Amino acid sequence: MRSPDSFTGQVVYWFGIVVALVHIYFNTVGTVSELYTSALHFGMFGLLAAFIYPFVPTAIKSSSSVALKKKARVILTIDIVIGLLAAVCAVYLIFAEVALYERGQTFIVSDWIFSLLAVLLAVELTRRTTGWIIPILIIISITYVVWWGRYVEGIFHFPGLSLETQLYRSYFSSDGMFGPIARISSTYVFMFILFGAFLQKSGAGDFIIQLARCLVGKLIGGPGLVAVFGSALMGSISGSAVANTVSTGTITIPLMKRTGFSPRFAAGIEAAASTGGQLMPPVMGAGAFIMSSYTQISYLDIITVAFLPAVLYFLSVVFFVRIEARRLNLIETSSEAQPRFATVMRERGHLLIPLVVLIGLLIYGFTPTYAAGIAILSVIGASWLSPRKMGVRDILDALAMGARQMTTMAVLLVGVGIIVNVVSTTGIGNMFSLMISDWAQGSLLITILLVALASLVLGMGLPVTAAYIVLGTLSAPALFNLIAGEHLINAIAAGQVPDMAKAVFLLVAPEQIAALGNPMSYAQAAALLDKLPPDMLNLVREQVLSPAVLTTALLSAHMIVFWLSQDSNVTPPVCLTAFAAATIAKSPPMRTGLTAWKVAKGLYIVPLLFAYTPFLSNDWLTVLSIFFFGTAGIYALVGALQGYLEGSVFWYWRIVLIGIGVLLLWPQLDLLFRLGGLVVLAVVFVTTRQSATR
Repeated sequence: MRSPDSFTGQVVYWFGIVVALVHIYFNTVGTVSELYTSALHFGMFGLLAAFIYPFVPTAIKSSSSVALKKKARVILTIDIVIGLLAAVCAVYLIFAEVALYERGQTFIVSDWIFSLLAVLLAVELTRRTTGWIIPILIIISITYVVWWGRYVEGIFHFPGLSLETQLYRSYFSSDGMFGPIARISSTYVFMFILFGAFLQKSGAGDFIIQLARCLVGKLIGGPGLVAVFGSALMGSISGSAVANTVSTGTITIPLMKRTGFSPRFAAGIEAAASTGGQLMPPVMGAGAFIMSSYTQISYLDIITVAFLPAVLYFLSVVFFVRIEARRLNLIETSSEAQPRFATVMRERGHLLIPLVVLIGLLIYGFTPTYAAGIAILSVIGASWLSPRKMGVRDILDALAMGARQMTTMAVLLVGVGIIVNVVSTTGIGNMFSLMISDWAQGSLLITILLVALASLVLGMGLPVTAAYIVLGTLSAPALFNLIAGEHLINAIAAGQVPDMAKAVFLLVAPEQIAALGNPMSYAQAAALLDKLPPDMLNLVREQVLSPAVLTTALLSAHMIVFWLSQDSNVTPPVCLTAFAAATIAKSPPMRTGLTAWKVAKGLYIVPLLFAYTPFLSNDWLTVLSIFFFGTAGIYALVGALQGYLEGSVFWYWRIVLIGIGVLLLWPQLDLLFRLGGLVVLAVVFVTTRQSATR
């Protein structure tokens, strides 16, 4: 990556400002078509990526060697040409599209040249920004469609498309590299990343740390809680786990080490907490926007139901901090003076105004992009309520910062669009879902385990957002079918079968008509549904289950995939967030990764609640009940993992705690059993506390 202080860095700075302003125009008052907007989005960020990420990274290292300087100039020339070609490809699409349709979508020489060039540039620029995985997937996808798919036997056989047709679908159509994924990138994702850049420039990062210190700094394990609380707030606007770690970790990790936490534990806590930042609304690492596009569920509904699960994850990290502080007897907080809440709010409380404006506009009904645009203006306005007023230079810096931070994501999402287009064209997504269902033999738990394994493998080479897009396209349908199937079996077992659904059963199981509408066992209901062919099963599902239940099932399927896609941040052998934290803490990277993986157990527990409970529904009494018992259950499991609560936990108590944790999280158990589990947990808590005070 080239330095921002170099000549090319200055070019990136000023051109980034132009790119940001153009995108603000597109997303507020502009009337440019979605296809042209996406094309220009790729052209502009392709040019930025070519300048920021050189063709050969080692060639930009400073050296007194004349030969190396000459080589660096050659590389820069290549980068300029590649960047300009990306811009030209965008412009060509705008001027050539009408003529192409007038010819009946028949390519001429220039169409061949620029469509091939656009795809090759997407491959090259994603290679520079994210590594080899996405480029390889793009190449495999296109060659599968036009060449080797016809030689594959079985369910993945594809008769093939001509190269001309595939290039048209990839470049000229609104379903390829300039399709829905690129539109999400150029609208929601860009505006929220720009909003985060303005907040960072206005001093929000320092404010968040100070606010966290004054709210939780004096509690047991205070510095660790500051890391969790600060990362939750920072992640809610940054949407990047690594960026979150670097920005907050430079303050929180040394603070934890000075208090008495080991470097490895401090880094593990920061990595786990920063990973949770991508689960926290409103940004959710761009996942909320992509999920909304996939499911057609409104963005506001998604971030509303995603809030409590994110809080539950952060509480799971908090429990590790508290228990470790108790174990190390770090009851006294840091000797450093804690800021006063009144002082922090008086000096920097104005920085909360943009978040209030953003949330208020979303609730009022404004689109996310328009709300983000107004919120950006509110950041500037709010800064004038303090001595640190944002001037023209600060605004330009924020615009340039937002464009630079968006570059990798923009190029990545355009490239991923090609893969998604191939998946939808060939039907691989449905076939992959059927294959997962076949492997899992209809077991929802095994399906989740398979998705978790796939997410870990993909996450070793893909950014989280790309991993979610790929896995969501391939496996979310299978999860949805199984989750909706669970609801359907329970409804039939409860006798909730309308007359229209009974008519369907009359065709395949007339002997069971008398039993329908009456309570039956879960096994009987499942056996009855097994007799229905897939098309009739879908028909019955839509007749028996309400739209609200089906929506919750669909959202649960995608949220499971999204949460599991985060595990690569903290799971060895490739866990960039943990490695970034280890660098700050000066702790062993791999051991830090293992610690972060242990602390981030909520990434695996909460998705099970999505699958087996209505945790993402709008029934808030039920949701709060799940949240309450889930919090207690996770606390019990953390105590069992650590062998400590308020004091040491003997081995037999650890077994009890595991049982209590499972009991409190188990969805089908009666309320009386759960209340009994709470009583036993309270007994263990008091017992360990008394033993610690002796």
